[in-house]
Amino acid sequence: MRYHQLRDGAGSRLAVSSDDGVYDLTTAKPRLSSFRALLRAASIADESPDAIASRHLDAATELSPAHVEQRRRIPIDVDEVWAAGVTYRISEEARREESSMPDMYVDVYDADRPEIFFKSTPNRTVGPDEDVGIRGDSKWDVPEPELGIVLYEGDIVGYTVGNDMSSRSIEGENPLYLPQAKVYDRCCSLGPCVATDIDDPHALTLTMAISRDGDRIYSGETGTQEMVRSCEELVSYFRDHNAVPEVAVLLTGTSLVPEDGFTLQDGDRVEIEIEGIGRLQNTVTTV
Repeated sequence: MRYHQLRDGAGSRLAVSSDDGVYDLTTAKPRLSSFRALLRAASIADESPDAIASRHLDAATELSPAHVEQRRRIPIDVDEVWAAGVTYRISEEARREESSMPDMYVDVYDADRPEIFFKSTPNRTVGPDEDVGIRGDSKWDVPEPELGIVLYEGDIVGYTVGNDMSSRSIEGENPLYLPQAKVYDRCCSLGPCVATDIDDPHALTLTMAISRDGDRIYSGETGTQEMVRSCEELVSYFRDHNAVPEVAVLLTGTSLVPEDGFTLQDGDRVEIEIEGIGRLQNTVTTV
């Protein structure tokens, strides 16, 4: 199933998409107004989120896909977003090219321990069709399309699409500047939904397209099978010896990198799509 959070005044409603259609779960069960609420109910009942949702589909109002697309917001209100780095060969190569200390990225790619870093807070994270940010003090900015693992109390409950916005010029000056290159206003987007029925997260097609003034200026395609590490391994390093929040997303690494010399500009449109999950679209703004 695929879960969407929809705008409802100052609050939200929870919609679920299945093979039979799209339904507003909140009409059947008003307390199921968010994906977090569904996860809490599933935890108390010791059942899966899909089992709880399926129980209420008959009483839920059916929605049109257009209604969902017009009202969708960030699909889950996360407490924290974390990210893994150098999990794809293309990411390792790109970060070596940008860095004043390139050998360290080779070491991380081949090391037992992955790179796991804090990425974003709730107020810095946006959803579908909202603006993502590029820093005003950066000269080289790129989107980073990534599979996002959705976690509840440290356990995998689903997957989403993530855009780990990054300043390559700032990180390239010195790896110690990574927090400034990665964590700032509108630095991360998630959406369009949370998918709970992904059979194999390591066998998904991922595409990214960037448009400027109506013209496509970049397109690329890859697959999550190119990850050098598994989702389970990344989650174990995130969770071990760490007080994990109730709801978190762990981004799994950069799978597509625009060519050297490319940088985002105000008004650019970024579209990231992952098989079985959906398409995340955002417009770029300077922050």
